[in-house]
Amino acid sequence: MSLLLSAPILAAIVYAAIAGTYLLVIPLIVLFYFKARWYKTGSVERVFLCFLAFFFFPGLLLLSPFFNFRPTARQI
Repeated sequence: MSLLLSAPILAAIVYAAIAGTYLLVIPLIVLFYFKARWYKTGSVERVFLCFLAFFFFPGLLLLSPFFNFRPTARQI
């Protein structure tokens, strides 16, 4: 058991977990928060949304091709 959780392997697992959280999990939550709140926000919340987009930009860039959050077309 000590061989399985040696220091280099444990460090690699921790780094992979942090990278996965930063690049996939939190940006996914941020994308859906954008979708829910984009047209209803005030000025302070809009600044917060822009901060989230700036801070999690690499993850948003990775996930954005897979989501289509454009408004639906209007009926004429």
